[in-house]
Amino acid sequence: MKFTDIFVRRWVLATSVNLVILILGVRAWMGMTVREFPTMTNTVVTVSTSYPGAPPGIVQGFITSRLEQAVAQAPDIDYMSATSSESTSTLTVYMKLNADPNAAIAQIMAKVDQVRNQLPPAAQAPVITETVGDTLALMYLAFSSNTLSQQQINDYLLRVVQPKMQSLPGVSQAQILPPGTGSSGNSFALRAWLKPNRLAAYGLTPADVSAALANDNYISAIGRTKGRNIATVITATTSLSNINEFKQLIVKDVHGVPVRLQDVADVEMGAQNYNASVYSNGSPATFIGINITPDANALTVAHEAHVAFRQIKKAMPPGLHAIPAYDSSVYIKASINEVIHTLIITLGIVVIVVFLFLGAIRSLLIPLVAIPLSIIGAGIFMLAFGFSVNVITLLAVILAIGLVVDDAIIMLENIQRHLDEGHSRKEAAFMGARELAGPIIVMSSTLIAVFAPIGFMGGLTGSLFTEFAFTLVFAVLVSMIVALTLSPMMGSKILRKTPDHGLVHLLDAIFHFFRRQYDRSLQLALEIRWVVLLVAAAILVAIPFMVLGTMSELAPTEDQGIIFYSATGPATATLHYMSTYAKQVYKDAKSFPETASVFQVNGFSFVSPGQNTMVGGMLLSPWDQRTRSQMQIAPLFQQKLGQLAGVQAAAFNLPSIPGSSRGYPVQFVIKSTNGFADINKYADKLMGMANTSGKFLFVTKDLRYDSPQIVLNIHRSIASSIGLTPSDIGQDLEPLLGGNYINRFDMQGRSYKVIPQVPDALRADPDMIKYYYVRSSNGVMIPLSTVASLSTQVEPEFLPQFQQLNAVTLEGVPMPGVPMGQALDYLNAAAKKVLPAGYAVDYAGEARQYMQQGNTIWITFGLAIVLIFLLMAAQFESFRDPLIVMFTVPTSIFGAMTFLFLGLGTLNIYTEVGLITLIGLITKQGILIVEFANKVMEEEGLDRKAAVLKASNIRLRPILMTTAAMVMGVVPLLMAKGAGAVSRFDMGLMIGAGLTVGCLFSLYVVPVVYTFIASVKTREMHNSDPA
Repeated sequence: MKFTDIFVRRWVLATSVNLVILILGVRAWMGMTVREFPTMTNTVVTVSTSYPGAPPGIVQGFITSRLEQAVAQAPDIDYMSATSSESTSTLTVYMKLNADPNAAIAQIMAKVDQVRNQLPPAAQAPVITETVGDTLALMYLAFSSNTLSQQQINDYLLRVVQPKMQSLPGVSQAQILPPGTGSSGNSFALRAWLKPNRLAAYGLTPADVSAALANDNYISAIGRTKGRNIATVITATTSLSNINEFKQLIVKDVHGVPVRLQDVADVEMGAQNYNASVYSNGSPATFIGINITPDANALTVAHEAHVAFRQIKKAMPPGLHAIPAYDSSVYIKASINEVIHTLIITLGIVVIVVFLFLGAIRSLLIPLVAIPLSIIGAGIFMLAFGFSVNVITLLAVILAIGLVVDDAIIMLENIQRHLDEGHSRKEAAFMGARELAGPIIVMSSTLIAVFAPIGFMGGLTGSLFTEFAFTLVFAVLVSMIVALTLSPMMGSKILRKTPDHGLVHLLDAIFHFFRRQYDRSLQLALEIRWVVLLVAAAILVAIPFMVLGTMSELAPTEDQGIIFYSATGPATATLHYMSTYAKQVYKDAKSFPETASVFQVNGFSFVSPGQNTMVGGMLLSPWDQRTRSQMQIAPLFQQKLGQLAGVQAAAFNLPSIPGSSRGYPVQFVIKSTNGFADINKYADKLMGMANTSGKFLFVTKDLRYDSPQIVLNIHRSIASSIGLTPSDIGQDLEPLLGGNYINRFDMQGRSYKVIPQVPDALRADPDMIKYYYVRSSNGVMIPLSTVASLSTQVEPEFLPQFQQLNAVTLEGVPMPGVPMGQALDYLNAAAKKVLPAGYAVDYAGEARQYMQQGNTIWITFGLAIVLIFLLMAAQFESFRDPLIVMFTVPTSIFGAMTFLFLGLGTLNIYTEVGLITLIGLITKQGILIVEFANKVMEEEGLDRKAAVLKASNIRLRPILMTTAAMVMGVVPLLMAKGAGAVSRFDMGLMIGAGLTVGCLFSLYVVPVVYTFIASVKTREMHNSDPA
């Protein structure tokens, strides 16, 4: 008695087993979280160090380089980039994908601590921040007011909104913009706007003011007294807590008269800095961005954030207004809903296709039960392995519908054939299940062998498609169980002999006509089998050339409902300058009828922030309310941005997959140990070639030699003669120009910085420096111009480094229709022509992800083929028979690659995974023919030609049924619209085209190859028992 006989005889057992699968599966699907993509941990650690007043060269030499050398020793670093600008060193460390974020920040903090005492004394302590997950927030909420200042709004957000948002489950950080210190935004600071003339009149220097602020605003923690029975806390009024107290602070006694701070400075509550501004729909605003943890459910967090936001709005002070400025969960929800919609349509189409082949409701019930049961049952394993419901796993479920129906159809068709031959229902079920138990196990094992290597790939593709691969594996496993337990039992209960009238009879007559035509054409193919073999060989040879000639990219651009843009002004541009152009950009964005809203951040950039930069987003109306896609609108918007004369601006789309840093899609790095001037010279040549190549819509670079720098040349001999040292002069100028904060003061439970500095009006013109005074050793106030003179030179605004080397990064947006691979190939070829020895190239952002993928997918492709071959060899006990089946693979790949080669798609991670999926799908057809031909040859003693003719004729119907079900099942993917449609189309194109063409070829190629190399099977060989 065979294993399957148990379930045919004991229908209650078969029903109970499958009901357990159903119940547990339903519970599992209800328990899984909903996300956009599978969980991926992208960790970015930023080390920011402030050295007020220091030029970029000093910052690089004394801070950035030392920190780089130390941090580079930490494990699991993918790459590092750094910028050294005036007063600031920023080191950005990108950890390897899925590296432990807790270990990452602990290691980097330890490395920074090792060199902390090697940094200049005037440099502030490095601030280390960690971003885990997407660098762009899940959503941004905009707050604005006509009556409250930006700092008042910021303070309200800091005290009320930020704590509430950060307490929500799944929120990692709530960051306030415009940027300030950490995530606190540009909050209040006590500003002491110094008056150089008044200081000189009192014989005071800025250093005197700094010293007074440091000494008289001292935060003390004295402790407590402790007697035998009583302990008393002691506090001392060593600190200041309001503006009046600061105004009355005595800087120094001059001839017995106290000089107070208000006598030499205007004291007010101002902002930490005046280097950035935020606009929402053209009006000033303050944003708070909600970042989520990598394992959080984005839709749940977004829902909770909106609930909290509504509560906050009800309690806001009068005059404060708030709106959601950006919410990426809208796209996530739309994308998932589109996939679910496609899933339902696919299920309906597959059911209709199966019905048209079977023609009877009774027959339809078996696959109709098998499909949902297999999909629901897969959820048991998905939950056990920690998977989530996301667009990738749902895409796997769509493909699984066509896969899992195969086993049920094959079993159903075989039982029906025996029933039509005159056997009883139970006998037909016994015979049909016994014959197909082996092939079904082999086909299921083959599919598992195909998908398993994807799950163990590692890297971006492995992280992204592991859940995809194993979801299909789980669905196939459950499908196999259902096909071997429930389907035979249902066949023994509900199937009937095919009637000689009605729809079933009509469909059988039509199919018999096609079978006769196929039989004749197959006999002809076997007569000219060398010609068929040559055609198959030509297809095999053509595939590598088609792959090389097909455009490639990391992932297709998706319509996410938002177009980002970035702009850079001249190095001397101020915030006011950029705000003027921000208004023009806003007008350009609003000129498109598809624009729903616009947000802008001036003084900020994804790559190299500064007062002369700007970044923003143009949110589009919902997908069903517009006729043009994001990809169609972006080039038109770029045309408008290109007409702005005072800034370099570009529009770009966000990466459609997680893991890459934000910014332009192409980030091509030129690095060397040479000086920046030399690197910049070659970068200019390369950029010029790129701009004239026709492959780029926009190309720029991060290093620019256009920033005028004032050099204060100290006349050391003169300074020394009056008792002044360069150190004395520097200490006086730092408070005047640097904007360095001295300490903090407490106000209503929060600490704020104390910053002395001269006002903008006295820093606007370099000649104003003549009004600054220094004090000689005998107490006489000397104009600074006496001991120093000014000169001007052009230097970069900041000095970039990449992997500890001096570097220049070319950043660009490819032309519409030019994929990432083609753009990078051009830059690499041009770099080989331009760059001399001692230079190297590297990549950042999305371009780095693309290059890191390399040939990983093709290695996995080869591994899948080897595993399938060995698995089938073990099943067939032959190395010849699996080779016959493997001839189906090139034909299906040829069919899929033809459409990509013609430009209907690109080679990307979706189409590449689709190619691997094809291997398992197409080999199932070959297994059906070879397995049955071997059996016929063995049991009936036929030769190879007669055996394969009979096997092909009998297996034609299940092959066509399963292929039609799979191909028609991906039709909804080909017709997908809205959020996430492009990746679904690419996957559907590969499966649909590959299966269709592969099926037509394999119906002839497999029988032909079988006649050449199949092993001869006889009953004696089968029954022989070794001694």
